[in-house]
Amino acid sequence: YASGRSCTGVPFSSFKLSYYNEYKSYLRMAAPFKPEKGTPVDEVASHRIRITLTSRNLKSLEKVCTDLINGAKQKDLDVVGPVRLPNKNLKITTRKTPCGEGSKTWDRFEMKIHKRVIDLKSPSDTVKQITSISIEPGVEVEVTIADS
Repeated sequence: YASGRSCTGVPFSSFKLSYYNEYKSYLRMAAPFKPEKGTPVDEVASHRIRITLTSRNLKSLEKVCTDLINGAKQKDLDVVGPVRLPNKNLKITTRKTPCGEGSKTWDRFEMKIHKRVIDLKSPSDTVKQITSISIEPGVEVEVTIADS
């Protein structure tokens, strides 16, 4: 607007100021709680755990992912994922004839490898309970534990 006022009739400068003050109060509320020094803090050794799942069969991979996530949510854990990573397409092109004679026909073979990553934040003993589910054949599970 040419008059320097917003559509509500409030000048832009006061509108920006009120929005900024509201944003600052939101940040103050979202600030993490820091206990004072010397106060005992009840901590359980929680770890950041990354579960990497790889498979050639997409249906079995998705089933294992949903089973892991449902088990983690039942234990009230922080779950991020499944993050779908790009597929690896392994391609082989070869001649159909073993001797090399005849028409020049080719076979093209392709294998897709699907990969999912699930991040958890929990104690390591809880992860043992979660990962004890029945895992479909053909699904490889890799568990990496990092201290937080």
